[in-house]
Amino acid sequence: MALTSRSRAAHPSPSAASVLAATGLVGGFAVGHTTGRRDLAAVVFGLAGALATRDWARTAGGPAAALLAAGYVGGMGVSHPLAHRTGPWPAVGLVTAAVVTASEAVARR
Repeated sequence: MALTSRSRAAHPSPSAASVLAATGLVGGFAVGHTTGRRDLAAVVFGLAGALATRDWARTAGGPAAALLAAGYVGGMGVSHPLAHRTGPWPAVGLVTAAVVTASEAVARR
């Protein structure tokens, strides 16, 4: 089925920054979990976060980018204690959903 302009409007593509943020959170955890190397996880998390922040700054301005970047880094911190209650993958999923939701809210305004 071909996408029409109406179906595209109902289901817009995620912003680049949202994809980068999700990649950094999920990808960083996956790399650390799979390899056991937190340094490699930090590289994935840091690089994706830096690129997402650059995109947020370009599209939403400096103050919004700073808040979203703080949410991204804070989300990583929150995922650790949350993982004790939910398990690691659900915690990463919840934090990623929150960060992407905030990113999309800013990208769509």
